Amino acid sequence: MLDIKLFRENPELIRESLQKRHMDPAPVDEIIALDEKRRAIILDVENKKAERNAVSKEIGRMKDKDEREAKISAMRKLGDAITALDEELKNLESVLTDQLASLPNIPDPDVPIGLDDKDNVVLRTIGEIPQFDFEPKPHWDLGPELGIVDFEAGVKLAGTRYYVLEGAGARLERALIFWMLDLHIRQGYREYYPPWMVREEVMFASGQLPKFADNLYHDHEEDYWWVPTAEVPLTGIMMGEVIDEANLPMNMTAYTACFRREKMSAGRDVRGMKRGHQFDKVEMYKYCLPENAEAELDRMVKDAAATCAELGLTYRILLQSTGDLSFGSHKTYDIEVWAPGCQEWLEVSSISNIGQFQARRANIKYRPSDGSALQFVNTLNGSGLGLPRTLIAVMETYQQADGSIRIPEVLKPLMGGIEVIRK
Repeated sequence: MLDIKLFRENPELIRESLQKRHMDPAPVDEIIALDEKRRAIILDVENKKAERNAVSKEIGRMKDKDEREAKISAMRKLGDAITALDEELKNLESVLTDQLASLPNIPDPDVPIGLDDKDNVVLRTIGEIPQFDFEPKPHWDLGPELGIVDFEAGVKLAGTRYYVLEGAGARLERALIFWMLDLHIRQGYREYYPPWMVREEVMFASGQLPKFADNLYHDHEEDYWWVPTAEVPLTGIMMGEVIDEANLPMNMTAYTACFRREKMSAGRDVRGMKRGHQFDKVEMYKYCLPENAEAELDRMVKDAAATCAELGLTYRILLQSTGDLSFGSHKTYDIEVWAPGCQEWLEVSSISNIGQFQARRANIKYRPSDGSALQFVNTLNGSGLGLPRTLIAVMETYQQADGSIRIPEVLKPLMGGIEVIRK
């Protein structure tokens, strides 16, 4: 959530940021008007309360009964006016909060202006596109032929966009999760295992609500929300807390299944396991000082990239344009891996500097070591990495002419002696 002070002091910055995101800047003026009305009511209420307090003291000193009764009657009317203003203020603040919550974060000046992901800028590519002396198969052929992916069973159990991993396929997915968590722990992250369902206020704090309500799974009876990413509970863990500056940065990692109501159409982008309503992901998350955010973002990109490198995957790093930037992001880098069977780049990580956008919604502050006033922390998040696209890249990169799949060296200790997945 944006700071209301910014609307008072630099509204043009917010208008420009909305235009960069190809959004209508009109809400800025609406918020300014609401804020001015809110402050006027607060001033009116404070004046009336001060008057009531002063007159109450006078009443106690009055000798004349009729004069005293007249003052008491006037104060009752004043009290009713104060009650009405308090109610108006409460409703106004609710509307103002909803308006503020509907606006996205301000893009960093470095973020290129663009319409969508086609305008993202490729910064560098690491590794060579794999060459084969046979035609590599896509995972939607490899998996069923090896008996490790069952698309029909997924549809039978849950409908379209679901699948079942079995045998060595299930073990390979589990090995990737375990290995990525261990890698991030070695990189200095503390592991968490959070709930996969959270309360509504946690969804709001992380920036998922109200913007993405239609894309989330919700238990209406219990009012729990299935997490679309571990970023949500990792934000919620510190909700309403104050962190000592000496404890920053806080580096966190967690594995969760993720649940999203993907709005998908048939076609190349959704074939196989590339996009579904449920998937696994290992998340990286940071709380840090605002002045250190850029350096921490660079470190998180390196940590995610190391995951691709150690798996032996060809990957590239992109800087998102304003048209692709997520609702809460100030600046985001994408990491894509090459899938030689699909013949395309697959996004496996988005690493974002969220600034103080989430911290304001979640009321997460830090206590400066110099004893100055509490300040909002800075939050960052990134996939480290997302599955099943990482699984897809491993399957397709390590396939062999006979249809088998070699296991990457770093995963072999977790595969129970399986070095090659065969029919």
